[in-house]
Amino acid sequence: MSSEGEKAMIYLDNNATTRPLPDVVAAMSEAMQLCWGNPSSKHALGQDAKRVLAAARADVAALLGAQPVEIVFTSGATESNHHVLHGALHRPAMPRRIILSAIEHSGYMKSALRLRQEGVEVVLVPVDAAGRIDLDALRESLQQDAALISVMAANNETGVLQPIPEIAAMARERGIPVHVDATQMVGKLPISFAEWGVDLLSLSAHKFHGPKGVGALLIRKGLSWPTLMSGQQERARRGGTENLPGIVGMAAAARHARSCLADEALRETALRESLEASLLDQVPGVTIYGQDAERLPNTVCLSIAGFSSDKILDRLERKGICASSGAACSSGGSDPSHVLLAMGVPGSVALGAIRLSLGLDTHATDIAAVVNVLQELCRPEAPLQNPAAVHAN
Repeated sequence: MSSEGEKAMIYLDNNATTRPLPDVVAAMSEAMQLCWGNPSSKHALGQDAKRVLAAARADVAALLGAQPVEIVFTSGATESNHHVLHGALHRPAMPRRIILSAIEHSGYMKSALRLRQEGVEVVLVPVDAAGRIDLDALRESLQQDAALISVMAANNETGVLQPIPEIAAMARERGIPVHVDATQMVGKLPISFAEWGVDLLSLSAHKFHGPKGVGALLIRKGLSWPTLMSGQQERARRGGTENLPGIVGMAAAARHARSCLADEALRETALRESLEASLLDQVPGVTIYGQDAERLPNTVCLSIAGFSSDKILDRLERKGICASSGAACSSGGSDPSHVLLAMGVPGSVALGAIRLSLGLDTHATDIAAVVNVLQELCRPEAPLQNPAAVHAN
């Protein structure tokens, strides 16, 4: 993927962010030019904006198997997650105890662990070697009351999926609210907020080809949840004038995702399996994490024995291939992934892990290019070649 005159690029960091679709950009531009009224205003221009906002809310709800009234628009999953975390502790008569999986997003995890300084008990439920939550350990943690259970639907580093309906059923028996961070799963696999039986769900638009700076928090109809910011907007659940162009862009991305979800999941799964098979066959010392678990169609987390993630990523970058060492907000750090550590990977090995996340713009030629680069990495005497030269858009 590249613009005319730019160096050809192979983009394999779609779990960090995705390219906004042309339809998304067009919808946002139209909203900014023709629908710039405040949806809370009573005049005609404001009411036009209100109707556009309602239509966008319905589009997002349709992608998520939710009711439009359950959608609260936010600035993204980070805001939504923090709203959930702090809201849980401010509900009346709630115990100061929360339960999270040990592999939640690093930013969310840090915020939760800081609550320990305020006397909150934070229980981290372990995962197995494949990255799946230990349901027996979760069941044990439910022997005591809690204000919240929070589990991500799909891990941002390994792509491993969690059994959300089963977790929700366990929590319902104890009357504990369940929050799901579905940021990485939205637009990649089907989601049904209603059928999952969870209470709250977070997402960001830029993970499924929408704009940055906009997302949503789903709050199950009938559930009373503290307001994060006072105001009349979003049914008095999140104050502040709605980011209408961003919301319109997210709705356009949601419509596109619904139109091609099944076919694109199959296509990316085939590419992922081809990439992994080629790496295991042709690159010595490769380990793929979470391979024995059900995963997102697009995510490969791997390490190569004897190579640091910095060295691998530097070689990929020199060839025009974009990848990362994990979560975008922590990929520049020097600490090993807490996700891989929770899976039992030694710290020295975890430091060498990288993530390749495929997307709409990924093709078979990109897979071949990546394999070629990693083969060369293990044969340092070989001359460098630019795989972007064979990249086909």
